[in-house]
Amino acid sequence: MPDTEHPEDKEFMTTLAKGLAVLGAFGRERPTLTLAEAAGVADLSRATARRVLRTLTQLGYVEQNGRAFSLSPRILDLGFAYLSTQSWIERALPPMRELSERLGESCSAAILQGNDVVYVARVPARRIMSAALSVGSRLPALHTALGRVLLGYLDEAELWRRLKSQRIEAYTPQTITDLQALFDRVSADRAQRFSIVDEELERGLRALAVPVCDRNGQAVGAINLSTHSTRTTRNEMRQQFLPELNRIADVVSSMTI
Repeated sequence: MPDTEHPEDKEFMTTLAKGLAVLGAFGRERPTLTLAEAAGVADLSRATARRVLRTLTQLGYVEQNGRAFSLSPRILDLGFAYLSTQSWIERALPPMRELSERLGESCSAAILQGNDVVYVARVPARRIMSAALSVGSRLPALHTALGRVLLGYLDEAELWRRLKSQRIEAYTPQTITDLQALFDRVSADRAQRFSIVDEELERGLRALAVPVCDRNGQAVGAINLSTHSTRTTRNEMRQQFLPELNRIADVVSSMTI
């Protein structure tokens, strides 16, 4: 991360940005990092990475065991601080639990962060994905119902920028990889105010999502129901799942500032 990345903003704190880059280097695939690995992933010099890791260790956000560094439980304070400011999540959880139990399907809530959706609430039922999902899990926004319904609230220029900024990967034979087709699908989902993604991310996974909006009509998040394709057809999702999700979204949205 070069120091000149934000030369136009004299108040930009490069040191803070470097610290956040190191924190962001850790994840499911990299639970522990050596100094050299942290420097490489965060695009920092070894000397800078050493100072950052030393500071984060002293602050309690990182732990060191020999040459290996890992996040400490204190890092959860930052995540839960965010969740505590999003009152819509707390309001959505009870009806999400009730709906999941009644229909026997998983119900989730997520926000859009860059090109990913980040799960902020999760009520699992039957396990239908090969990877277990929990609060904090990320999935590619373009290939999830949650992501597409949220991407629809971006203006066209920003949507195209995000489409062109990432490598489009085919997860299954059903995955849409053409940029214009993806743009058109997101636009159509925005117009109908719901999205269905059918086995594009994983075989057998079918999901429907609707937006949760504030009083100004801007999406603050989305909620979904996911099922196995052998249990529920797309038409059944529209007829049975969509009214239920819209009911929850309407109630939560009416109380969202």
